[in-house]
Amino acid sequence: MKLNAQGKPNKMNAAYKQMTGVRKTYPKDQVRVLNIIGDIGNHSDGRVENISSESLKYLVADRARSYHLVKFTGKNAQHSKLHENTQVDKILIKFL
Repeated sequence: MKLNAQGKPNKMNAAYKQMTGVRKTYPKDQVRVLNIIGDIGNHSDGRVENISSESLKYLVADRARSYHLVKFTGKNAQHSKLHENTQVDKILIKFL
């Protein structure tokens, strides 16, 4: 799968196609979005491919008040470890 500049994937499964409806109903300029993803060295957090996580941008960025993607790398960027990562905590606290 590849993403264009707006984050739109060139391939969409049925669930993602259904979520594209969010693009029309998502509140305009009201919600700030922080997309945190992990990369353990294989373009994945061990559970979710980074490209899939990055495709959130297409669903919400045009209507969100702001959209920020932060990628963490290394062994503490594993999907199940992100919530225990102190660097993630710092980013969340700053965001909130």
